[in-house]
Amino acid sequence: MKITAIHSRGSKGSTFSIARLLLDELEKKGAEVTEFSVQSASPCIGCFRCFTKDEKQCPHRLENVPIIESIESADIVLIDSPCYGMGMSGQLKCFLDHLCYRWMSHRPHPLMFSKIAVAISTAAGMGAGKVTKDIALHFFYLGIPFTFRLAFSIQAMSWDEVSATKKEHIRRKVDKTARNIIAKSGKIKPGLKSRFMFAMMRLMQKRNTWNPVDKSHWEANGWV
Repeated sequence: MKITAIHSRGSKGSTFSIARLLLDELEKKGAEVTEFSVQSASPCIGCFRCFTKDEKQCPHRLENVPIIESIESADIVLIDSPCYGMGMSGQLKCFLDHLCYRWMSHRPHPLMFSKIAVAISTAAGMGAGKVTKDIALHFFYLGIPFTFRLAFSIQAMSWDEVSATKKEHIRRKVDKTARNIIAKSGKIKPGLKSRFMFAMMRLMQKRNTWNPVDKSHWEANGWV
């Protein structure tokens, strides 16, 4: 079982600590984990090259390609971000903006449809649930059919300040999630919502006269 973990803030903070708790549990079961930080991710400049020409022409391609290739080869993709202003970190959004050419409306990768995703966030108060919901939405449009969401209001400004009771609650939920991931690994298939979205995009691509790059991708995969 291969896992690609993408951290928005490097190796610190409550969100990272919870992600590591989960990764530690999965590593005990033999998982192979590859980790990345997008703390210094470059913002997308909106050049449209990935959409209309080739994603290899993205000016930030060399920065992002190791992460993209790791995602492709992974069975599980984990993304974490603390809550900033009721949303994910700006750095994580910058990275995810570079993946939009892989959405189902453009050129989805066929391997995405059998992966499991995990979204993790914390907030001192409100907002963590919205962050994991937004990350899960990105996963969905990339074609990943199932996302586990772990969102916690930690009522503290650092992991060291989180109460022992709260940490125990988090650990129990993390352990349960690890067991569920192991149980589902290798058994994921697109659900009704994913199949419906794919069918809508396939119909759109059949009529596609505006972007030959996207249509060629769908034809090469035998989808249209």
